[in-house]
Amino acid sequence: MASLRDRIFPCSHRKPVSIRCNVFRLSLPVLLSSLFQRLVGIVDIFLSGGLGASAIAATGLGQLLIFVTMTVFWGLATGATVVIAHLVGAGRHDEARRAGITAVAACLVMTVIATAAGSRWGADLARLMGASGLVLAAADPYIRLVFQWLVWTTGVNILSAIMHGHGQTRIPMQGILLVNLLHILLAWPLIYGRWGLPQLGVEGAAIAINISECIGCSYLLWQALRRRYLVIVPPDRPLFRRIWQVGWPVALERVAQQSGQLLYASFIIAYGTSAYAAHQIGVSIESLSFMPGAGMGIAAATLMGQALGAGKYQRAHLSHLQSLKLALGVMSCMAALFLLAPRYLVMIFSHDPEVIRYGVMFMRIVAFAQIPLAVSFVYAGSLRGAGDTFYVFIVTLCAMWGVRVFLAWLVGPILHWPLYAVWGVFLVDWYARAVAFGWRYHRRDLHGIAL
Repeated sequence: MASLRDRIFPCSHRKPVSIRCNVFRLSLPVLLSSLFQRLVGIVDIFLSGGLGASAIAATGLGQLLIFVTMTVFWGLATGATVVIAHLVGAGRHDEARRAGITAVAACLVMTVIATAAGSRWGADLARLMGASGLVLAAADPYIRLVFQWLVWTTGVNILSAIMHGHGQTRIPMQGILLVNLLHILLAWPLIYGRWGLPQLGVEGAAIAINISECIGCSYLLWQALRRRYLVIVPPDRPLFRRIWQVGWPVALERVAQQSGQLLYASFIIAYGTSAYAAHQIGVSIESLSFMPGAGMGIAAATLMGQALGAGKYQRAHLSHLQSLKLALGVMSCMAALFLLAPRYLVMIFSHDPEVIRYGVMFMRIVAFAQIPLAVSFVYAGSLRGAGDTFYVFIVTLCAMWGVRVFLAWLVGPILHWPLYAVWGVFLVDWYARAVAFGWRYHRRDLHGIAL
């Protein structure tokens, strides 16, 4: 039984407890940052609900295209986090700072290309996905505006990743919190024309995102320079190669994931606007349950990288175990919530009876995905921290396209089964990933890893 000292000062002694505190210290701000970042999209879905199902579908479709575009940037961000964590763990702080500015320079070049492509072809891609006239008319200005000012979104992403590599997760949380507060203050009056502002509908939501992320990105850049996580020096090509060596499989992994999501979403759209609106509401709610797993995954990657950089292999494994236990505990609670109160969660976003009916079905299905999600996030995070990003990419590619997309295509367009069958196939996807990641981690030799 735990002593009084253990209960009052749990981080004061004993290695597993100390590691658990490190996981908490890193993952809690990441969890909150991810939650706040996702809330930008959730707030837009929520506020668009008053404009009808078409507005909800349009906003969700625009957000999906942004997620697809961000795949390459997430790869760069993961590479920066892992390489910087290894350098910090080895005590090579000057190189870590140079790696940070190199990642920022690469991010700027990639953003210019993504902005041009998204502004030109984003609406065309939405049309190819099967968006109806009303949905497309609302989605077009949202997509165009968010792509034109994508630099603020990518800036927040890469600056947060650099700080995560240094073990600093509190400041990125503050930046994302600032973004959310400003977004909430701006989105509602711009969408509905309050406080003397014009009524812009879905377009107003995009403008609110751009303004709030501009200010949040500026805050993170100021903090990164002030705390010397970045130094103004020319980009370092060898460091970029190391970052991209880790990051390109993550980029391909996200491409596989998000492109598969696009095709998967097209199968849902075929069941009607109400079904797709319910899908977007359900995804928004479910994304809240992702946050603990994602937070623990980033904490596992950071602690794994720093421990391996310092040659502390036992500490690396203990960090993984503590991250896994915490993720399983929190996401089990989310599963219970999705099973017991799905109707109340969906009704926060919409009172349309058809949307609610579909939404309740979706939430009860995703409740059973919470445990494999927790396992997948933490094991994948630990593998990334060890530099094993190519294996994570291969598993993601096979699970998304060989399992989810193939089975959804089979039970939807081919067999014409009910919608719950299309939603149910991602359970198979996530259980397959959990098994594959767990198998790899327990066969992986952490000794001798160096980036």
